[in-house]
Amino acid sequence: MSTGSSPRWPRLRSTPARLTVLAMATAIVVLVPMGMVGASAAEQASADPGWSGAREQAGITAAAAGRRNLTGTIETQTPGIDLIQVVAADHRVIAASPAARGRDPLSHVRPSPDHPQADVEVCAKNTGGQCLRLAAVRISPAPTSPVVYAGRMVSPMASSRAFHLLWIAQIALLILLAAAATWKITSRKLRPIQLLRAQLAAINVSDLSTRVPQPDGRGEIAQLARTINHTLGRLEQAKASTEQALQRQRQFASDASHELRTPLAGLRVRLEEAQMHPRDTDLPDLIGRTLEDLDRVQDIMTDLLLLARLGATAPQATQHVDLTNLIRTETGRRADRHPTVLNLAERVVLDAVPGQIARVLTNLLDNAQRHATSKVRVRLSHSATHAELVVSDDGDGVAPADRERIFQRFVRLDAARSRDRGGTGLGLAIARDIATAHHGTLHVQQAAIGGAGFVLRLPLSAPAEQTGPQPPAAPPNPGA
Repeated sequence: MSTGSSPRWPRLRSTPARLTVLAMATAIVVLVPMGMVGASAAEQASADPGWSGAREQAGITAAAAGRRNLTGTIETQTPGIDLIQVVAADHRVIAASPAARGRDPLSHVRPSPDHPQADVEVCAKNTGGQCLRLAAVRISPAPTSPVVYAGRMVSPMASSRAFHLLWIAQIALLILLAAAATWKITSRKLRPIQLLRAQLAAINVSDLSTRVPQPDGRGEIAQLARTINHTLGRLEQAKASTEQALQRQRQFASDASHELRTPLAGLRVRLEEAQMHPRDTDLPDLIGRTLEDLDRVQDIMTDLLLLARLGATAPQATQHVDLTNLIRTETGRRADRHPTVLNLAERVVLDAVPGQIARVLTNLLDNAQRHATSKVRVRLSHSATHAELVVSDDGDGVAPADRERIFQRFVRLDAARSRDRGGTGLGLAIARDIATAHHGTLHVQQAAIGGAGFVLRLPLSAPAEQTGPQPPAAPPNPGA
């Protein structure tokens, strides 16, 4: 059976649990060897004084027993060492100190001839709850050599076993403290991440305006929160761009179906009538009117596609454009029915797409020529940061209530602005969209010569590009 999804240790899947296990393993690897070395060193340091006395007394007694047979009572010559026995190879006590008289052999450990001395610790029931710390010394290398035991009683807490148990308990406590500290610290540090996760899970995809709280400082959690908010902001912008693109697509379909219906219907009526009455049809007149309708359909489609591109595509690469020369070139190639009067500041340079700025100028001039009574005026000036182009006519003008509506697609205010006067109804909408794409504005006001004055304001290029003598800058909203 697979254990990949077993819930046996579900909490070990969390980061704090894994870090805690890692900390415990590291503590075990580091502390156990260090504890063993430290325990041995501490035990030796604390036991050496007792062992040295026992070894000294055992050596003295063994030397005396080697010179003569010891029987009876053995006098102790080392302070604190009161338990002394000489034990034969058959475990018979040959001699003993007063404190060890009548006792069984203090130990059954017999050092080998190669290692005639040994340290012995005995904790048995017959010691009255205490432990014996003894030094055992062979009297001679002979196999039947007696062994001298010399030592004293010590507390069980001073025994090696107790010492080792104490060090084991200390090491275990340190390991548990390391695990507890790791769990607490990692849980506290990761708690903000859990909160961020919960807040992100609660964010609705239909509303990306929600942001997660950003902690103060420059820590990892604060940087993560800032990154999450930045990503949410970009997703919100992408969603808005997608919705705008869909809206532009719907607007394009609506505009096309709305404006193309009339010329296509007229074209169909003429063709069906010619089909029904071919003998009564004036073929040159039919072809002429059909071509006019097709030209109008082509103009509408061209303008609609331009509007769609302005809103849907990335800005084109701009270049330095001398607006003064551009106006002179565009007005010079036109053959208008009304004269155009120019009043232009010299060398007004923009960072723009030349073709689009020329399209704005053409649309404004076409609109002014259609509605002018006798003349059109074009004036170009600039302030410290912006160029201002005003295209005016001496026609009927635009009422204040309609000065925003005329920039909407296919809006015509009266018979003077009907299809019979030319145009697709998209020229001003295109002009404003181009102005907006260039970070500028386009609005209409009452002109000084009586009609409408369309005011285009665009940001200038870098100051270094503005050279040559300049006329005084015009007020922000002058009469045209």
